[in-house]
Amino acid sequence: MIASMEYGGDHVAMAPLWKIVVVASIAAGVQFGWALQLSLLTPYVQQLGVPHMWASFIWLCGPISGLLVQPIVGYFSDRTKNRLGRRRPFIITGALFVATSVILIGFAADLGYKGGDKLDREMKPRAVAIFVIGFWILDVANNMLQGPCRALLADLSANDHRRMRIANAFYSFFMAVGNVLGYAVGSIDNLYKMLPFTATVACDTYCANLKTCFLIDIVFLAVVTIGVVATVKEVIHPSPKELANGDPEPMTPFSSEVTSAFKNLSRPMWLLYLVTALNWVAWFPFILYDTDWVGLEVYGGKAKGTPAEKRLYDLGVHTGSLGLMLNSVVLGFASLVVEPMGKVVGGVKRYWAIVNFMLAIGLAGTIPVTKMAKAYRAVHGLVPPPTNVKGGALGIFSALGIPLSVTYSIPFALASIYSSSAGAGQGLSLGVLNMAIVIPQMIVSVVSGKLDDAFGGGNLPAFVMGAIAAIVSALMALFVLPNPPSQASMPALMAGGGH
Repeated sequence: MIASMEYGGDHVAMAPLWKIVVVASIAAGVQFGWALQLSLLTPYVQQLGVPHMWASFIWLCGPISGLLVQPIVGYFSDRTKNRLGRRRPFIITGALFVATSVILIGFAADLGYKGGDKLDREMKPRAVAIFVIGFWILDVANNMLQGPCRALLADLSANDHRRMRIANAFYSFFMAVGNVLGYAVGSIDNLYKMLPFTATVACDTYCANLKTCFLIDIVFLAVVTIGVVATVKEVIHPSPKELANGDPEPMTPFSSEVTSAFKNLSRPMWLLYLVTALNWVAWFPFILYDTDWVGLEVYGGKAKGTPAEKRLYDLGVHTGSLGLMLNSVVLGFASLVVEPMGKVVGGVKRYWAIVNFMLAIGLAGTIPVTKMAKAYRAVHGLVPPPTNVKGGALGIFSALGIPLSVTYSIPFALASIYSSSAGAGQGLSLGVLNMAIVIPQMIVSVVSGKLDDAFGGGNLPAFVMGAIAAIVSALMALFVLPNPPSQASMPALMAGGGH
């Protein structure tokens, strides 16, 4: 199945759907490791001695690296001349960096112990330093992988709007597949027995399980990366400006290109960035503290408490991992119906607004679940919560898979559509969109820990902040964000190089 479009008299072939599916599948490899990050690393870094309120600052690594890496990688991937193509060299390099980073993270406790950390001291500074370095590399690597992958999907879609939406929906679907696998692996007790050498004097059962998970991640990511590189050959499409002028597009310095990209942004693109930013202010508190919320407030445990409290906290983290797996199952199914659901409700931006209201309700729902858990412990002491409380928490995780499917697909599809109409490079445009994702994460990382600590050390204040942001994002998507340009207007827009 090969379709085509014509711009300015030039013929640009659309890749077969199977190639788009293969490229999208690399999201499963990326998200496998990301799922392990989300479910296991906040508790792990607290085991290394970092207090709860400071754990969020560790997560600043990701947003800062994303702020710098995705625009730079996007810019150079638009212009790279390599026998492997424009995007695949960055995908390969990113996969190698992921392998390096997860080894540093998984073996941080062992390396810190060999470097002089004391087992009888709560704070293990060398292990924390190694962990942070590995965390930085991991987020740089993830950004090197994700940006070029999405740009390659846009390349293969040949600027067809519907195909771009379908490609990003498949990417979201494979993110769900990676999440399910990652959370499933992360929730297995005694997984380290598959690789007994992972348990050491400095690395307890939880640490050994995490180490084993990351070693599995290396193998899985290698398999999907090799599959993409070996089966999908890139076709270098000329940029819209080249198609209009007939000459190669001149090289522009990166700083000038980014400045120009912001100066020439159309009103729809600015509004898209604003809605996306608010959407991520809503999401990031839950992403940051979801399993910690279950362990700390639903189960009533503590990462650094008595043996009974530690046991409850570990049980809660495992339940949270199960919730994230259920979330990903829903995400996978919901990703496959984003396109038809958008048509049913009258457009993708209206669907985005509807699911953002759903996100706000889900975040607000953490309050009654927490209150019921506390009331039960007040009567029964330090015991796991009853079935209805646990079911309520898992229900929130599951329901949030629907808005997550839209967050992972519609903003990226709209960015590709708007950048096509503006004659901009896909890599750089998607890299700039990433700024609207990571800047809110930086703000939330700085604010949420202090906000939660000011209200007693729990996670609910940050969740409430997220619910409010979700409502504002929904209203803006519904009443302010314009509909994307029609496909029929594309040839004229691109031939003129305008907005």
